[in-house]
Amino acid sequence: MEKYLRNFNEIENNLAIKIEKIIRESRQTTYRAVNFTMVITYWNIGKTIVEDELHWERADYGKNILKNISKHLSKEFGKGFDERELRKMCQFYRCFEIRDSLRPELTWSHYRRLINVENKDARIWYMNEAANSVWSTRQLDRQISTLYYDR
Repeated sequence: MEKYLRNFNEIENNLAIKIEKIIRESRQTTYRAVNFTMVITYWNIGKTIVEDELHWERADYGKNILKNISKHLSKEFGKGFDERELRKMCQFYRCFEIRDSLRPELTWSHYRRLINVENKDARIWYMNEAANSVWSTRQLDRQISTLYYDR
């Protein structure tokens, strides 16, 4: 009987470990999907503003349009849509105009750092290295600040 209980406990324990693994993997998949959806959303916002900018940038009201849009979005959706962030989204779109070139492994924090890399080839290289090497944003910062691409 004792042997039977030991085997049963071992089977139960193994099953619990398998289920834990499934849950952890699902959570990680969900986290990545949500993050990439946010990145795509910010890319689309940047694209929309940049494309519409041609229509209003020379007009007098164009000087305040981002400020007004920011107020509206902040009221509707909360933090994260101030004028500075909207400008970052525009810069993001300008740096990565081909949406399909974005790497789903990277977060908005990664891309915020990448848009500050002026050399386009270096920016793309850092993006791919960060994704392939699973760099955190802190690691990406360090690689950029030490000019890893140039070595």
